[in-house]
Amino acid sequence: MSEQRLSLLPFYAGWGRYQRHLVAAIAPLTVEQLALRTTSRHWSIGMYATHIVANRAWWFHARMGEGGDDLTPYELWALGVCEADVDPCHTAAELVTGLEQTWQMIEETLARLTPADLERVVPPLDEAGRVRHAKLVEPALQPYAQMWLDAARRAGQVRPAVSLQSIIWGILEHDIHHGSEISTTLGVHGLPVVELDD
Repeated sequence: MSEQRLSLLPFYAGWGRYQRHLVAAIAPLTVEQLALRTTSRHWSIGMYATHIVANRAWWFHARMGEGGDDLTPYELWALGVCEADVDPCHTAAELVTGLEQTWQMIEETLARLTPADLERVVPPLDEAGRVRHAKLVEPALQPYAQMWLDAARRAGQVRPAVSLQSIIWGILEHDIHHGSEISTTLGVHGLPVVELDD
């Protein structure tokens, strides 16, 4: 008797809806609107969106090995955002492309994985792996890549191996967290927020 293959995708259906709402909120924004912040201590809308794209690419592509080579540039796209509060000033079209490409990778991964796959473990990233990834970034981001490498060396700790369950949940949680910051910033400035209803 053959066992029916159970995909993870139906269990994460709400994530796809959230992705569509996030894209709809960001797509019409001007460069000036993407630069809006709630306060000077908070990131801009564009920085949050860049960070969402980069985090998805980092964990699903760089760490889990999902998606194609076209996603490699997104892995460290947010360098400078976390390290030095620098806004990379991506346009709405670039952010939407990044959100859509990384979402397609996530959706394809969830469609292929089964509940049994959630126990699979991704080993920690060692120094050589970090250096390899840092060399892939565009020249303008190299100073931030070096800051990232230096911070990891100073910390002197190796993060533990992590399960696919932890990665998937962490990225979903991360999307919602920073998406809500985008929505709050939009609302504070009188712009349409990230809608949650279909």
